[in-house]
Amino acid sequence: MKTISTSKSHGGIQGVHAHASDACACDMTFAVFVPPQAKDGPVPVLWYLSGLTCTHANVMDKGEYRRLAAELGLIVVCPDTSPRGEGIPDENDNWQFGSGAGFYVDATQEPFAKNYRMYSYITEELPALIAANFPADMSRQAIFGHSMGGHGALTIALKHPGRFKSCSAFAPIAQPSTAGWSKPALEKYLGTDEASWRAYDTTLLIGDGRRFPEFLVDQGTADGFLQEGLRPWLLEEACGKAGIGLTLRMQDGYDHSYNFISTFMDDHLRWHAQRLG
Repeated sequence: MKTISTSKSHGGIQGVHAHASDACACDMTFAVFVPPQAKDGPVPVLWYLSGLTCTHANVMDKGEYRRLAAELGLIVVCPDTSPRGEGIPDENDNWQFGSGAGFYVDATQEPFAKNYRMYSYITEELPALIAANFPADMSRQAIFGHSMGGHGALTIALKHPGRFKSCSAFAPIAQPSTAGWSKPALEKYLGTDEASWRAYDTTLLIGDGRRFPEFLVDQGTADGFLQEGLRPWLLEEACGKAGIGLTLRMQDGYDHSYNFISTFMDDHLRWHAQRLG
């Protein structure tokens, strides 16, 4: 692991780091905020998964999480959203696929299967790196994210309910297997057999019996992607049928941007801290 930069903030340290990833077969960059309480011993870990077109830097620069994370004593890990670099297959004119759009899946189709293994990267490789290099209490982990990252957080929590104490999302893609901006990506990454997509679709995972105690979801009513891409009512229906607790807050007048995310970031950090203990 190589440290690219560190900066003191609210008594803690905001770092940016890089390493050679086996899962993605390229160098990967990620950000980690370590709160001041970590000087006295391991602290809980909160994972933040970003959305389409983002890197590790978007939430680090615009998410406004450090003040309260320092107060609450939370490590916040912000991974990249996809593999990057020379030789990585990409579609430069398509912001909904390739670089910046890994969708937190393990691709099975060529030429993407070698590099686009973000599910394994987030659930296996990066946690091992965090555990080995940071004062992290890996018995207390939580996960949240935005849009594509909200989709990733929800699906990962459903498949790892024993690992994560809590899960929340900002404007998540509730049913990516049928949404216009995600269905083409799933087909390219996973192939035309839609049965294989179920492993990465929150509503279908719930329908297939996956469970998590509760979710918190914030969604802006002025989000331009609400009707065709996000569709939180599908998540509400799935959770209702399965008996999963869902706090869905429709926030009047808010859009899809980090102005929306930063407004409700404190609520999510406190919600996770309460459940992390």
